Amino acid sequence: MKGKTIFISGASRGIGKAIALKLAEAGANIIVAAKSVTEDPRLGGTIHSTADAVKELGGGAIAVQCDIRFEEQIVQAIKQGVEKFGGIDAVINNASAISLTNTEQTSSKRFDLMHDINVRGTFMVTKYCIPFLKKAENPHILTLSPPISMQPKWLAMSLPYTMSKFNMSMMALGWAAELKAQNIASNALWPASTIATAAVQNLLGGDALIKRSRKPEIVADTVLHILQQPSETYTGQTLIDEDVLQQAGVKDFTKYAVDPNSELQKDLFLD
Repeated sequence: MKGKTIFISGASRGIGKAIALKLAEAGANIIVAAKSVTEDPRLGGTIHSTADAVKELGGGAIAVQCDIRFEEQIVQAIKQGVEKFGGIDAVINNASAISLTNTEQTSSKRFDLMHDINVRGTFMVTKYCIPFLKKAENPHILTLSPPISMQPKWLAMSLPYTMSKFNMSMMALGWAAELKAQNIASNALWPASTIATAAVQNLLGGDALIKRSRKPEIVADTVLHILQQPSETYTGQTLIDEDVLQQAGVKDFTKYAVDPNSELQKDLFLD
């Protein structure tokens, strides 16, 4: 990864930040793209704190305020990153909005937020990175979204959110086919167990669910492995972090558990 440049959306905290730090350890340059420039105590982290941490680990970094709902901000973030580092070798579509509400409980504002970020934002980030990925040596698009399961239980639970996440996975698979001739890999990645993030803490299950979760580092380690695979063949998959690491030879996963004595909570969309 030395000298490679990676664009990461939602990189100010949580999974995005963990990915940035892992890739920085491997020598990558990170375009830290996210909204947060001042810290919210409930969430923690800004683009600047992530960029500083990347630099401390020996990676290059540029912090760019970018709300991916706005096309012009995406274009500017990519432009600034390319001007600093010369290109883009991979894009990590990490930014996402969540609301586990049914149809009646979902406001139009919340519906639009999820689809503007998860679907439209992911599409536009990737669209504007493609010209630079075409010039890269081993280019990857990696989208944090689940395997597509049409079981009614997933649709019934939180239809608006489920639609948006499955759309992300459809795009990941579509890009694999669309960009195959350019040897640009595109995959989706999803965690086997819930990941200890601010969303889990504040929106989904509080301390109880955090104890049953894994640390974001498991996703970061998985991302590093994926980006090192040959783009011409390692593509068109909906991947699960645990499966990828097992295939890479990892046998002991206890280091990733927040509380090794607690039973892990399987993530959404997985049976």
